Amino acid sequence: MFQRWFGRNRHANRAVTDALYERIVAAARQPVFYAEWDVPDTPLGRFEMVGLHVFLFLHRVRGEQGTIAEIAQTLTDEFFADVDSSLRELGIGDAGVPKRAKKLAKMFYGRAASYGDALDRGDREALAAALGRNVRPDLDGWAGAGPLSDYVTSVAASLRAQDSEEFLAGRIALPAAGKAEQ
Repeated sequence: MFQRWFGRNRHANRAVTDALYERIVAAARQPVFYAEWDVPDTPLGRFEMVGLHVFLFLHRVRGEQGTIAEIAQTLTDEFFADVDSSLRELGIGDAGVPKRAKKLAKMFYGRAASYGDALDRGDREALAAALGRNVRPDLDGWAGAGPLSDYVTSVAASLRAQDSEEFLAGRIALPAAGKAEQ
């Protein structure tokens, strides 16, 4: 009982969350996104890809209770701490970080809603359109939207097939980008 109060489980969850987050970030940094699918290799482009992968994990575990819900919350907190740190590394002062972090959080949750809705309906075109609006709003008819939509659908299916116990052990399998649609 005292171990739970004083953080022994919290420390174990942190190790699991760190392992999951490391794999999510590695998946988001796959060169195919930037080199072949024309995702901007900029802080905002990387935010989009990490946010997309965090969303996919959260979408998979939504509605689950207990430790997995705690891990999902800790992973979300880690993502936003990473965003905060990145803003500071970009030279944004202490006064401007909260405002920008709030804007990025709003962007993340808006994207999560549109991506989740499209995935839940199995609507590949809506998913591709949402990805295009968010990842490359500067391009009309972004060619990378289709392959990225296929990849997102593949990752969502892969995550659905994985048992939550694997996540609780810090293991997550994410398919390689560019391989999913072949």
